Amino acid sequence: MNSDAELLALSERVGAYLRDRQAMLVTAESCTGGWIGKVLTDVAGSSIWYRGGVVSYSNALKESLLGVARETLLTQGAVSEAIAREMACGALERLGGDIAVAVTGIAGPDGGTKEKPVGTVWFGWAWRSGNARDVRTAHALFSGTREAIRRATVQRALSEILRIDLK
Repeated sequence: MNSDAELLALSERVGAYLRDRQAMLVTAESCTGGWIGKVLTDVAGSSIWYRGGVVSYSNALKESLLGVARETLLTQGAVSEAIAREMACGALERLGGDIAVAVTGIAGPDGGTKEKPVGTVWFGWAWRSGNARDVRTAHALFSGTREAIRRATVQRALSEILRIDLK
């Protein structure tokens, strides 16, 4: 489910889900380079439920724009559960959304290691639950070309939003 038409249909479902709950989505993207935001804004009227996002490809922007801790970057690396969590929480707080999705990964064809091969992606979702905040993370190892890995990342990032119980 990664063609342009399928991603658009998924974005429309996400938009309806958020609109029905009067919730505003924000994004923090690294390996997708803004593709999640692009797919969301392909939907007419998306400004009702999509506030915007940050493309934080560099560690410096992860720190300055999303509040990711330098210590976390140094100890865990940019592609890690901790960074996905901090990116999602930072986007939620700094961009003013009700729900945030963050992605960080290695789309290839270079950059992979034995511990973190090409196709490694970490996801983070953070959302407001009353006066509290909930966070969920997930890991995936996708295969294929750079484009295939990025498309699969966009699909997973958006699909999981539909599983979050926004109160």
